[in-house]
Amino acid sequence: MTRDNRQIWGHVLACGTQIMWGATFVSTKVLLQYFLPTEVLFTRAVIAFLALLFFYPHYLKLKNRKQEVVFAGAGLFGIVLYFMLENTALTMTYASNVGIIVACAPFFVAVTVGLFFRDEKPGRNFFIGFAIAMSGIILISLNGQKGLNLNPLGDGLAFLAMISWGCYSALVRKIGEWGYPVIAVTRRIYFYGILFLIPVLLYQDIHWEPVLLQNREIILNFLFLGLGASAAGFLLWNLSTAWIGAVKTSVYIYVSPVVTVILSVLILHEKITAVSVIGSLLIFAGLVISQKNFSGRRCRRQDSDNKKILPGHE
Repeated sequence: MTRDNRQIWGHVLACGTQIMWGATFVSTKVLLQYFLPTEVLFTRAVIAFLALLFFYPHYLKLKNRKQEVVFAGAGLFGIVLYFMLENTALTMTYASNVGIIVACAPFFVAVTVGLFFRDEKPGRNFFIGFAIAMSGIILISLNGQKGLNLNPLGDGLAFLAMISWGCYSALVRKIGEWGYPVIAVTRRIYFYGILFLIPVLLYQDIHWEPVLLQNREIILNFLFLGLGASAAGFLLWNLSTAWIGAVKTSVYIYVSPVVTVILSVLILHEKITAVSVIGSLLIFAGLVISQKNFSGRRCRRQDSDNKKILPGHE
């Protein structure tokens, strides 16, 4: 696959992944009626790991044992801390607050990745697009509310979740330079995520009720979260990160609030408002502007990086 094709498919995969992730709130909401957040996270992680193992049953031999620490860090920040902090924040503050803070992820990714990778420093258009998209996200999140109600602890946890995602993005960007197959990389990250979740489950004294697994609704939602959002989602997201960079990929997080609006109309039968339409248009405008004239250095560097990244996907 040529560099231009990688660039095109990188954007397609990032956008498609966010559309799928934007739909996960429906499945998660259903499962939280029966399980604790940690149980849902652990189960979807195990399903994702087993699926990736089935499709790529090859052992990943690292070139340097020190690289194991980076994989462990990716599992800790991207699988465990991000989801646990975000889910806990949702129980302590308003969903609209968390939605706005989560949408700030591209900024945290840009700052974190920019500290370690010179070729991923965002340009002026990134920040202009970020400001426009955020204005649209705020409109959607506060639609019908009188104002933003702050909750220092809950909102603080949401910000920590975004910092965790920024760290995860930087670690995945580094792993991408090593040239390992992306499916093996994603599987190893999930392995460490599961490993770090086990002590949490033991601390919470989790007890499964086997009878719940006879519920078709529960099984289908777990399969969607495990096989779709987790296995395929993280696989495609990591592949996109390798092809177009962590910062460009993260910008597609802006798509998630728009998906939420559409699903709320189709599934929850909520009425779409003029504010939601304006907010969605601003988000798409910000997305387009953020991707324009990103960085000449990034494009030149990508030419050489693509020659050594992810063998077997040319």
